[in-house]
Amino acid sequence: MKHPYLLITAVFAAFSFIALTPATAPKPMKLLKAWETDTTLRTPESVLYDGRNTLYVANMDGQADALDGSGFISKVSLDGKIENLRWTSGLNAPKGMGLYKKRLYVTDVYRLVAINTETGQAEKTWDAIGKGSFLNDVTIAKDGTVYVSDSRIDKIYRLKDDKWEVFMEGEQLNKPNGLLAVGTGKLMIGSGKIGALRSVDVATKAITTLADGMAATDGIVPEGKGNYFVSDWNGQIFHVNADGTKQQLLDTRAGKVNSADIEYVAKKKLLVVPTFYKNSLVAYKVE
Repeated sequence: MKHPYLLITAVFAAFSFIALTPATAPKPMKLLKAWETDTTLRTPESVLYDGRNTLYVANMDGQADALDGSGFISKVSLDGKIENLRWTSGLNAPKGMGLYKKRLYVTDVYRLVAINTETGQAEKTWDAIGKGSFLNDVTIAKDGTVYVSDSRIDKIYRLKDDKWEVFMEGEQLNKPNGLLAVGTGKLMIGSGKIGALRSVDVATKAITTLADGMAATDGIVPEGKGNYFVSDWNGQIFHVNADGTKQQLLDTRAGKVNSADIEYVAKKKLLVVPTFYKNSLVAYKVE
């Protein structure tokens, strides 16, 4: 018979092991490739889900700041089939997109373009203010307010009640790229210069850093409960928790496969990545 002290010690050790074992820790997230489109896309920079069955894809088809009229928007199904390669064309180098009611807002080098989703025709444009602009991403708040990043000259524009204005500007923005409106009071910003995900209080314009160390931060999409997926244009995807901790989910840098402005289809747990120079979209199942 074991000594009672040894028996108690053994039981305590067993409970301690159960409490501390890694099996009780949160399960790491992972990506499993679901599909890839063919390569008829042309330098796809961003992808946007329409909330139903379609992914819009912005194709630069040339240099990022070329005013050549060769850019276009494609429509792709949720299973990766290119349904309409040139749904609308005549753009220059379209990048970020935002959807509100029957308008698709697209950045196009020096201007923001509003496209009617029923006709595919441009309805209105707004030009950047000042020289050397490079309009990049678009996000739209729940009330229809449109925000646009200018990565080259450190500006964020706002289109509200049909008024186009500079909302923020200055070096503190650190070359803003990806944008995401959270409700109507908060704006998430991805810095292309310092690789950080930061939040801006819309009322006070106070900036807070949530996470950093993500190189050329590009796309930002919500995963839910204050968590985000963030892409590094060079070929990384991160999951950033509400507390600022992050996990690298994808690294395709060795294969020189970029990950530009991503999209997340929550109802299918599908993360869609534009590969830029590889001319395709790659979708991953989030598990």
